[in-house]
Amino acid sequence: MELVCPAGNLPALEAALEAGADAVYTGFRDQTNARAFPGLNFTDAELERGLSRAHALGRKVFIALNTYAEASKLAEWRRAVDRAADLGADAIIAADMAVLDYASSRHPGLPRHLSVQGSATTAPALAYMHERFGIARAVLPRVLSIQQVERVCDAAPVPLEVFGFGSLCIMVEGRCQLSSYVTGASPNRHGVCSPASFVRWEEQADGGRSVRLNGVLIDRFASSEAAGYPTVCKGRYEVRGEVFHALEEPTSLNTIDLLPRLRAAGVVAVKIEGRQRGAAYVRQVASTWRAAIDSLRGAGPEWAPRPAWQQALAAHAEGHQTTLGPYHRAWH
Repeated sequence: MELVCPAGNLPALEAALEAGADAVYTGFRDQTNARAFPGLNFTDAELERGLSRAHALGRKVFIALNTYAEASKLAEWRRAVDRAADLGADAIIAADMAVLDYASSRHPGLPRHLSVQGSATTAPALAYMHERFGIARAVLPRVLSIQQVERVCDAAPVPLEVFGFGSLCIMVEGRCQLSSYVTGASPNRHGVCSPASFVRWEEQADGGRSVRLNGVLIDRFASSEAAGYPTVCKGRYEVRGEVFHALEEPTSLNTIDLLPRLRAAGVVAVKIEGRQRGAAYVRQVASTWRAAIDSLRGAGPEWAPRPAWQQALAAHAEGHQTTLGPYHRAWH
């Protein structure tokens, strides 16, 4: 299986390559990118350096153009496709059908991967995207059980990639309405769940902090508590007199236990989430997954992840917690 790692900047890209990533995925500094955080992402000059470094090592660089274009601004997404092709990207990762259509007709030699934002969870959906836009790979949303992943792999017309580690989204990606309900800025179009212009941190008298999104209180943190990235889905709310994580706790997906099953299902690539994270995160997580994937080659049914790998991954997880998320659902 291919190891696909995040790169929000050039140091993270270099860390991923040094740690053994087979491919990295990046984005431009604009709204074509679903990780459009201030201070992240690449200029063309930086991408040229990163592509040169990756290709010298025989690795790949995928460029994520994975937000949905506003009808009046579609030309921006088309220019981004042209930039990716001109730079020599190994593939683009896209969700919007208009973007995929333009890429397939204008740059047919540029491989097109269907983004997780495309929300394709069935073989018929994948067949349509393959027949209509010639996708070469698809990334499955993080809402499927392992049994569902196996069934889709059996019938899919294209190779499939799954998320192996990182921040866990509780929604079917590409369909989230929570942040846009609070801010009016859709994460599927504006590139971030909580745009920085809407986030306000406030110091409390007891040394703690509270955070509001467009004026809406979504969490309070004690002075001794690490504050996470403020999203609506991972906030704490008062429900019937009790304050708790009503939708989702801050935790990270970790499927390292399922590696043998994912390989047997035919999954071709494992993706690490975290383009908003730093080079140290990328290096540690990528090197851990590299060791796990390599150790699986030739291993028998007794294969199991090493405790040191789990400890290393837990140290970089949200809330220092990991979960199998929907992968361990009992129903199919």
